[in-house]
Amino acid sequence: MSLPNPPDVPTTVHSHITDAIRAPSLIRLSDNVVLLRFETLKIYAALGAVRALLADGTIRPGDTLVDSSSGIYALALAMVCHRYDLRCHIIASTTVTPTIRAQLEILGATVDQMPAEHDLRLDQNRRVERVRQLLRANPGMHWMRQYHDPVHYLGYAELADLVRAALPDTRLAVVSSVGTGASSGGLIQPLRAHDPATPLVGIQPFGSVSFGSERFQDPEAIIAGIGSAIPFDNVRHNLYDQIHWLTFRYAMAGAIGLMRDHAVFAGLSTGAAYLAAAWTARRDPGRTHLVVGADTGHRYVERVFARYREALDPDTLKPMEIDSLDGLAPPWSVMHWRRHPRAQDS
Repeated sequence: MSLPNPPDVPTTVHSHITDAIRAPSLIRLSDNVVLLRFETLKIYAALGAVRALLADGTIRPGDTLVDSSSGIYALALAMVCHRYDLRCHIIASTTVTPTIRAQLEILGATVDQMPAEHDLRLDQNRRVERVRQLLRANPGMHWMRQYHDPVHYLGYAELADLVRAALPDTRLAVVSSVGTGASSGGLIQPLRAHDPATPLVGIQPFGSVSFGSERFQDPEAIIAGIGSAIPFDNVRHNLYDQIHWLTFRYAMAGAIGLMRDHAVFAGLSTGAAYLAAAWTARRDPGRTHLVVGADTGHRYVERVFARYREALDPDTLKPMEIDSLDGLAPPWSVMHWRRHPRAQDS
């Protein structure tokens, strides 16, 4: 019996790990849902930003780059600093795991980690204040400002080219956590250069200021990096067509469901995006929905995957459709944002 031909596999020998892991694996989850599965999405942001800053002379080899991070940007920046002979100083969230911290330190990064804190809003404010303290004491450091500097958009143009090459002549929609705004915004803008109608669906946790849910608090929230306790300049509200707000429990259901149904081990933000994309794709069957899977599930093993028996059945879950932020309520709400420029204008 003849065996089927194996799928295409990359044969390039890379000179640095950042080249090997920056591009995602594309995995078809249904007829009109495709997962962009990353080891760490933020490689695109860090590479694009550092290359631009080196090119214009803002930084030089040997300089120290500093920033605040909840995990995957920190690791991406440390890898890029390793590649370009730069020093790296990370102000780490309380949610940064020992596994990520060990990698950062082996790569030569200096890591200041915030003390254990259940209130992620306080954790984020503390990190930003610590960066400012460092800059006052060390004015030669360069603050990467991943939350605010649009230089972090640049690297995602390459991702948009990859998507269009993999899915030619396909009407697309992007489903992504909002986070700093750079990954979703950096991907959607070049895609809209070819199809201005391409929808962008953003994912938020309850308690984030970015899209007006700060009056809520999810006691189990550990969905690091997809919301914010402070306004981010890189979150451009007028890029988003629809916003989903989900609790930890619903994001967990998505992450466990993705693993169970497709054998994909991915983080909570990916689980939330998967849940939202499945719902949205049923209502817009004419577009292929790209789910941005920012990272693997390794930093959520104990709090999420070890508790898989507690997970809700994603097939039984659906959002409450709202017309304004006045109607926003846990555990899952969805609203047509319609590219409004600011949260208070919705």
